[in-house]
Amino acid sequence: MRDFVYLPQKLFEDNPCYIPPVWLDEIKAYTSKNNPILKNADFELFLALDDNGDAAGRIISYIDFNHNKFYKTDMGFFGAFECINNEQTAKMLIEAAETYLKEKNMSSVRGPINPSAENWGFVFKGCKTPPVFMSPWNPFYYNDFFTRGGYKKAKDLLVYEADVKKGYRLPERYINFIEKFKKRYPGISIRRINMGRIIEDAISIWEISNTALAGNWGFVPLELDVMQDMLSKLRLIVDPDAVWMVEDSGKAVGFCLGFPDINILLKQIKGNLLPFGWIKLLYGAKKLTDYRLFALAVHPDWKGKALDAIMYINLHKHLAHKRIRMEANYILEDNFHIRNSLEKLGFMHSKTYRIYEKALEKHTPARENHL
Repeated sequence: MRDFVYLPQKLFEDNPCYIPPVWLDEIKAYTSKNNPILKNADFELFLALDDNGDAAGRIISYIDFNHNKFYKTDMGFFGAFECINNEQTAKMLIEAAETYLKEKNMSSVRGPINPSAENWGFVFKGCKTPPVFMSPWNPFYYNDFFTRGGYKKAKDLLVYEADVKKGYRLPERYINFIEKFKKRYPGISIRRINMGRIIEDAISIWEISNTALAGNWGFVPLELDVMQDMLSKLRLIVDPDAVWMVEDSGKAVGFCLGFPDINILLKQIKGNLLPFGWIKLLYGAKKLTDYRLFALAVHPDWKGKALDAIMYINLHKHLAHKRIRMEANYILEDNFHIRNSLEKLGFMHSKTYRIYEKALEKHTPARENHL
């Protein structure tokens, strides 16, 4: 397990784009006991070894029962793929993952979707820039391994960014937008996340997510413990100015969830919170100027009424003085409503992640020979 978990560091520690994870979380991430996603999945970890017995590649192959029940399908997934730049090694890993799924009677495979870190896709555009917190990085040759193995594009996930230090300004037409909006919808109010009642706000975020995102590609109803697990990872670094709740007469109808990009700090402490790394993380996060907009959702009853713009404007209003760079990550390539909103606000497309898919041939068990 240690070889599996620490392989990315072994392969890419000297690459300026590699960012170590929080090792306390990562070392427990690939067990059903500690990972709420894997609690409801069948899975297998595969490790490729070189001639000296050293780890050279890894992959997880799994079946998400919640996904397959929701979509009434028999799809498998892969994730956590890391590999040396060697075609044979990659081919062995890919075939091992596929064989496992075939033996479980899956008809197709999709990935990479890593069940341990909310990481979706291989970087397809932007491999020479480091990732933000809770997003993946990989050398481009990972894409080649899978396309040569018969995988086709399933969906692109886009990244948009706005950088105040590079001259970004909120377009002038939005400056008085909030006041006009409040006059039109007097029952609407917007507030920061309440750290004193974070459990209640987490439940609101969970409820809105499962209602608002139900039509999105790849959506699976989110279990509450998965949401709580994700928010627990963010609690140490949360900036209330980056998390906003929109309420209609006191009932939550929208939210946006942003957070400081702590990856620069994780690189400095090499992913180790102990013994004193957590102190550097806690105090260093307050000085960061790179942020990630991780999620934004609006209740269907309020879609098309510019609640998303209200939240973007609040983010800018309360964070721009820090001269921040905000990265909105991930945006489905065919989510034209959100893409249009971001582009009108002056965000620029800066990176692309790609998810792949492949049909699997039906597994035929090997015939036994009897004397």
